Amino acid sequence: MNRLQTKYNDTIRAELKDELSVANVHQIPKIEKIVLNSGVGKAVADSKHLDAAVATLTKISGQKPVVTKARNSIATFKLREGMEIGAKVTLRGERMYSFLDRLIAVVLPRTRDFHGVSAKAFDKSGNYSIGISDQTVFPEISYEDASAVHGLQITIVISGNDPKASKVLLEKLGMPFEKGAK
Repeated sequence: MNRLQTKYNDTIRAELKDELSVANVHQIPKIEKIVLNSGVGKAVADSKHLDAAVATLTKISGQKPVVTKARNSIATFKLREGMEIGAKVTLRGERMYSFLDRLIAVVLPRTRDFHGVSAKAFDKSGNYSIGISDQTVFPEISYEDASAVHGLQITIVISGNDPKASKVLLEKLGMPFEKGAK
């Protein structure tokens, strides 16, 4: 079992139950899945960019991503319905906790001018989203292997439907929020 998953099961769940004054253990917020998404607009002109994004997501996540297709045609961007324009991966269980541990301990501190992640990136359901503009901050990706720099969106889906409880959970897991952010 992963270090972060063990910490959640052994200590954080009990702390959250007391802190949030939850009666039922099933109401305690928990991370359900993490979705990694990379939209590659340059793939419209050259499919090699999409292949690079798929290879990058495969190295980062440890599993093969699903290639996403355009839903609508947009003439301005020379985009047609059904064209392959991105890739996504959904992580659950052991891989999810392993990725979150690497994200918190290694990747976020390696980003340039890092002062913490925004505490305002929660949606109404309590899910948290982070955008990373350069995939080379991941230790799995060497700078020489990265043929094209592309961004990455990370969405952490949390049960409980409460942004405040989700923030408390992520703080206890070690997510480095900005100082002075509420």
